[in-house]
Amino acid sequence: MNPQEAWNAAFYQLELQFDRASFDTWLRGSVYLSFEDGVFVIGARNTYAREMLQHRLYRNVRRILSDVYGDSVEVRFEVHKPEPVAKSASADMPLFRLLAEQEETESYGSSSLHEHISRPQHPDLPESELNPRFMFERFVANKANRMTLEAAMAVAENPASTYNPLLLYGGVGLGKTHLLQAIAHVCQSKGMRVLYIPSEAFTNDLIHAIRQRSTAMFREKYRSTDVLLVDDIQFISGKESTQEEFFHTFNALYTFNKQVILASDRHPRELKTLEDRLRSRFEGGLVVDVQPPEYETRIAILNMWANERGIELPDSVVQMMAERAQSNIRSLEGVFNQVVAKAHLTTRPLSLQSAQSVLERFERPRQHGRRPTLEQVVAAAAKHHSLPADDLTGKKRTQAINTARQIAMYLARELTDASLSQIGDTFGRSHTTVIHGCNKVEADLGSDPALKTAIAAVRNMVLGG
Repeated sequence: MNPQEAWNAAFYQLELQFDRASFDTWLRGSVYLSFEDGVFVIGARNTYAREMLQHRLYRNVRRILSDVYGDSVEVRFEVHKPEPVAKSASADMPLFRLLAEQEETESYGSSSLHEHISRPQHPDLPESELNPRFMFERFVANKANRMTLEAAMAVAENPASTYNPLLLYGGVGLGKTHLLQAIAHVCQSKGMRVLYIPSEAFTNDLIHAIRQRSTAMFREKYRSTDVLLVDDIQFISGKESTQEEFFHTFNALYTFNKQVILASDRHPRELKTLEDRLRSRFEGGLVVDVQPPEYETRIAILNMWANERGIELPDSVVQMMAERAQSNIRSLEGVFNQVVAKAHLTTRPLSLQSAQSVLERFERPRQHGRRPTLEQVVAAAAKHHSLPADDLTGKKRTQAINTARQIAMYLARELTDASLSQIGDTFGRSHTTVIHGCNKVEADLGSDPALKTAIAAVRNMVLGG
C-alpha cells in the first residue's frame, strides 16, 4: 500500500471514529501532501485545524495511520495553500464567488485569500456598535448582582483566563446588555478584536452567507475574533442550521483560548429546543443570573441619571419614581425620561403632584393594554418636524429627515413592544441601523437641548399628553 492509499484508508477510518461535528470541524478537507523518512505530511484546511490536529488529535491520527500503513510512522500537519487563482481569470470575479471557490482550502493565515482581499486588523463592523453609556462605571449593582458584576469585570480584565464561557441570564431590562457591552468596551480598549452581536445578526449573516455562497467569509469574521459577545442567545433555539454553525464557531474559539460571552433571558436548562451539545457547553463555564434592582438600588440609579443630566429632582419625586417602576431598569428609565421631560419644559421647580400627573398619563395606555404602535410614533415624529410620514420610512437622507427618523426609532424602542427587527422593517433599515440611531440620540441628549425638547414633544403627542 503506497502512502496516498494509506492516507485514504486512514481518513475513512477517522471519519467512522470521530463524531460528525469534530470530523467536519477539524479533519474535513485534509489532504495527503507527501511522505518521506517515515513522516506523513498532511495538509489541513486552515490554521485552526492544523493546531488542533498537531496537538490535540495527533495520537489518534498517528495510531490509525500507522495501523493502516503497517509500520510506525510520524505525522506532520501543514496548512495546505491552494494554487493562486490566475489574475486573468479572477480579476472580474465577484468577491463571493472567489471566496466560495476557496472555501474548502482557505486558511486564516494563508496568503492566497489575502492576495485578493485586504482586511483591516480591526474592521468597523456595524454589529459592534457599542452604546457609550454602557460602561462598568454606570452599572449600579445591588447585593444580589454583586457576583455577576465581579464576574463580568474579571472576564473583561483577563479574557479567557477566568470564566469561559460566561453566560448571563435574567428577565428583560435588567442590565444584561449593559454588562456585555461594558466588557466589550474594556476589551476594545486593550486593542483586542471584539465582536458584539444580537443572536439574530448571527442567524441573518449565516442565511446571507449560504445564499451568496460566502461561508468562508462568514467563518473568517466570527472565528478570528478575540472576544465574541452574543446577546439574546435564546433565539437560536430551534434553529438547526444556526445551532450547527454556532457549535463549530464556539468550538473553534474555545479551543484556541478565545473568550465567549453570552446573554439569555433564561437559564440554559430552560431552553427546551436548544441542542444538548450546546447546552452542555454553555453550562461548562460560569452561569450567573441578573436580578431586578431593589428599592435602594433604584434610588441610586435615578440619582446617577439626574446628576448626569445636570437636573435636581426633589427626594420625594425620586422616591415616588422608584416605587412606581419596580420591574426592571428599562421601565425605570421610561419613568425617569417622562419626569425629566416635564422638568425641562417648566420654569418652576418640579413638584411631587406634577410628576405624579405626568406618570399617570404615561402609564394610562399600559393600564388599558394599549401600547403605542409604530405607526403612531412615525406619524407623531413626522408631524412635529412638518414632514410627510413617508419621508421617515423612505430612502431620503436630508439632515432634517435623518433627525426625525432617529427620534422616531428611539421612541419606538422606548414606547412600543416592537423588536429591533420590526422597527428596522418599518423604516426600511437593518436592526444595526436602528441600534446606531438610538445610540446616537442617547449620546446627544446630554448636550443638545433642542433634541430633548423635540423628543419630549413627540413623546407627549404619542401618549396623548
